[in-house]
Amino acid sequence: MFNRILVANRGEIALRVMRTCREMGIDTACVFSEADRDANYLKMASRAVCIGPAAPGESYLKSDRIIAAAEMVGADAIHPGYGFLAENAQFADMCRESNIEFIGPSSDSIRMLGDKAAARTLAKKAKVPTVPGSDGVLENDEEAIKVAKKIGYPVMVKALAGGGGRGLRIVRTQDELKHALSTSRQEALKSFNDAGVYMEKYIENPRHVEVQLLADQKGHVVHVFERDCTVQRRYQKLIEESPSPGIDNKTREEMCKAAIRLAKSANYYNAATVEFVVDQKGRPYFIEVNTRIQVEHPVTEMITGIDLIRCQIEVAAGQPLKFTQKEIKRNGHSIECRINAEDPEHNFRPSPGKIEHMTVPGGLGVRFDSHAHAGYTVSPRYDSMIGKLIVHRPTREEAIAAMHRCLSELNVDPLKTTIPLYQRIMKNATFISGKFDTGFVERLNAEAE
Repeated sequence: MFNRILVANRGEIALRVMRTCREMGIDTACVFSEADRDANYLKMASRAVCIGPAAPGESYLKSDRIIAAAEMVGADAIHPGYGFLAENAQFADMCRESNIEFIGPSSDSIRMLGDKAAARTLAKKAKVPTVPGSDGVLENDEEAIKVAKKIGYPVMVKALAGGGGRGLRIVRTQDELKHALSTSRQEALKSFNDAGVYMEKYIENPRHVEVQLLADQKGHVVHVFERDCTVQRRYQKLIEESPSPGIDNKTREEMCKAAIRLAKSANYYNAATVEFVVDQKGRPYFIEVNTRIQVEHPVTEMITGIDLIRCQIEVAAGQPLKFTQKEIKRNGHSIECRINAEDPEHNFRPSPGKIEHMTVPGGLGVRFDSHAHAGYTVSPRYDSMIGKLIVHRPTREEAIAAMHRCLSELNVDPLKTTIPLYQRIMKNATFISGKFDTGFVERLNAEAE
């Protein structure tokens, strides 16, 4: 097992990783930018190393500085968390070339599955249902027009290296296509330094459901059930829950088995999430693989009792999974709300600033994963997430009631947050029924105007 792990991230996920490391008896070090110099979570690490100014491109995305920090503190492994360099194959290579283990999959798997077009091709070979679309990157506008005619409008133009809705355009007619291709390529180049785009059939009003996987270096792959991420805005997830209220057991089993086939075909190890959209007839279609731990991983931990971060570390150290598929049991229902410093009443306008007062809810089955506290300043330079509120109850009905109670107790003053929106959602008849799709939040906000 590792002696010291360097956490190459910040905020909530850095604290989350360090907590598990402490329970495992593993020493930790953590990097930080100038903006995070006074962050309380750094106190949990035995060493903290400044790697640059506030801008991510000059700190958390600087591979060479992170490797140098790991070497300086004598770390034998690096945990990248999520975001930043977590899915960067070159960074994974740099770590291992420096005799520092990257706590994640092989760089070959990251490249194979991180390239959305290559992942689609692999999924087809593994007999995983895929959304009709282009075979790979669209080389020119003429090819895009042909593909769109073949699969039928509406279509989605998507950034090859994209995520979070950046570089994504929905196109409903051929007249819109060239402009969409141009803007998508420009945005993709700016966001990911890769202008490549591809095309998929746009599935109207789907659900968004993902399967959590764990795999060791011995070839054992298991699923840890699914999470429903349908409540989102502009492709940014807001609420996640498990089990998904919108799929039946047959579909659930089909998706989980398909996800395992895909991981095995890529010789994958460590944690991964295979994402699907489910159409109105209940048919799932593969969309992408996230080759890292997800923001919403606590939902899975709550219903299974499995520490996913611990599993990541053990697998990276060469240990086999400690459980078989049959030994993984699901218990009850869990819901997570991402508490963001945004104002839902004003088009989710960012609301950075200093937290003067903070009250956190508690009680049976309640978890609040956050690095924030009274006196902490939410920076405009990073993600607006303050924390994640998670509840666990025997039934979905009870979980919704618990979440509504917890939201009423949670206070992050004076910042504007997404809490009021979630309070409305927990009382909304459509959400309670479980019969909603990815357009739910937009329709809810339109009704409130």
